[in-house]
Amino acid sequence: MPMDCRHDTDADGACCSASPGWGLPRPRWLLHAVRVAVWRLGRAAAHASLLRRGGIPAKTKWNRHRWNIWHFTVDDREVVQHMPLTEQGEHADHDGPGNRDSIGIEICEFPGNPGRQRAAIDRAARLTAWLMDGHGIPLNHVVPHYHWPQHRVGGFQKNCPSILLDGGKPGTRWNAFLRQVDAAR
Repeated sequence: MPMDCRHDTDADGACCSASPGWGLPRPRWLLHAVRVAVWRLGRAAAHASLLRRGGIPAKTKWNRHRWNIWHFTVDDREVVQHMPLTEQGEHADHDGPGNRDSIGIEICEFPGNPGRQRAAIDRAARLTAWLMDGHGIPLNHVVPHYHWPQHRVGGFQKNCPSILLDGGKPGTRWNAFLRQVDAAR
């Protein structure tokens, strides 16, 4: 990997023990999201700790277990991998294609600290480029959480990642991120 990546493993060497173990045969999408309620912690390591103990509970009955989990968390200093890329997370759209076919990447928010925020977004762009190249994922399959309608709860599209959306939708900031990803390839 072209950057530091820490695998969050348990005593047996398996990725995060909260990982459900469901197969993700061939990822076709890269998903970027921000979980605002967690970002006050501001570090990928804090997210790893929460995920390791199932500390981010699911909010709907369609989550196949009682917590949310995704593949990577990125902050301004590191990337933490929480589960193998061969496993399906619970991070996008309940039991829809966002969970079934995508790699979930969470980007930490740093309100009031633009330097750290830029560094986290840059690290996320480099991770995304590396994953695209390694899995044959085209740039038009790099999508925000917003891309996946929440079909089990009225089909709304989440304003996520809010740090990369304009008025709750992909626009200038999302396009700038995609250009940054493309330049990192």
